[in-house]
Amino acid sequence: MLDPLSFFGRLAQMGYGILWSIAASIGFAFGVGLALKVFDWLSIDIEEWQEIKNGNIGVALIFISIILVIGMLIYKVI
Repeated sequence: MLDPLSFFGRLAQMGYGILWSIAASIGFAFGVGLALKVFDWLSIDIEEWQEIKNGNIGVALIFISIILVIGMLIYKVI
């Protein structure tokens, strides 16, 4: 284990931070995509994407809130 106060120790810590940032962004992308797909499966009576294309702001706000909540959950986990 490197001394965290040495140059190479700090360089290793920065590398770990960059790797964790990449892992977090990949996890966030998959988490949001999966959450939206599950929400789409659960709401079988409405075509959300068609409603958004038609300009239905309410459905768009629901999707925005889902994305934000999943993002906050993933942020707390990672």
